[in-house]
Amino acid sequence: QVQLVESGGGLVQPGGSLRLSCAANGSIDSIYSMGWYRQTPGNYREVVTYITNGGVAKYVDSVKGRFTISRDIAKNTVDLQMNSLRPEHTAVYYCHAETPGRYYWGQGTQVTVSS
Repeated sequence: QVQLVESGGGLVQPGGSLRLSCAANGSIDSIYSMGWYRQTPGNYREVVTYITNGGVAKYVDSVKGRFTISRDIAKNTVDLQMNSLRPEHTAVYYCHAETPGRYYWGQGTQVTVSS
C-alpha cells in the first residue's frame, strides 16, 4: 500500500505561480513512477505530467514550458511547479503513483486561477 498526501493548492491570479507537493508513505520501494493528474467538473481525470525513477519526465502539450515536475526519491516526494497560470488550469490536481499492477491517488488539491 502507498499513501499520497498533497499540499500547495489554492487561489492564484492569472500569470501567477503555484507549487504543489506530494509526499508518499508506505510501500514506497515499489513505486516506479509518480506524477500529477487533473480533473474539472464533468470531465475525466487527465494526465498532466509524470516522472520515472530514472528522472525521465513527460508533459501534456498544454503545460510544456509552464509546468515542471521534480522528484526527490530520498524524501519520497514529487513536486509540480506551475508558472504563468491561466484560468484554464483551474482544476483539482491529484498526485499519482504507479507500482507494478496498481495505481495510487492522493486526495486531490484545488487549484483556482482567477482574478
